[in-house]
Amino acid sequence: MSVFAALDVSQELAAVCVVNQEGSIIAEAKVATCLDAITAYLECWSDELERVGMETGPLAVWLWNTRVARGLPIICLDARHANGVLKMMPNKTDRHDARGLAQIVRTGWYKALQIKSHEAYVTPRC
Repeated sequence: MSVFAALDVSQELAAVCVVNQEGSIIAEAKVATCLDAITAYLECWSDELERVGMETGPLAVWLWNTRVARGLPIICLDARHANGVLKMMPNKTDRHDARGLAQIVRTGWYKALQIKSHEAYVTPRC
């Protein structure tokens, strides 16, 4: 059975929500915004994990590149597009945003953005 996850990331903590194909919440938690903590939390579903979504933001480049390097099927969602859906929710919290993002990822109703590689950001231009 496929599962879908989403991250609502802030500087210190990331809200994580995992849903199944029917949209039922399987698990949710707040973990430290660090590579090992997020990876460890999602590792339980590594065989079933179809997609992991996160919004664009200040930490998107760092998280996306490190997740891809570790083989996680991550996609970066256009924050403006996702916000149109998330603002319809009555309570705006990190937990609810992670839930909404997980449903967006599950249904495929998102606009994925391409994130540049780490090298593209650090290579000096002449």
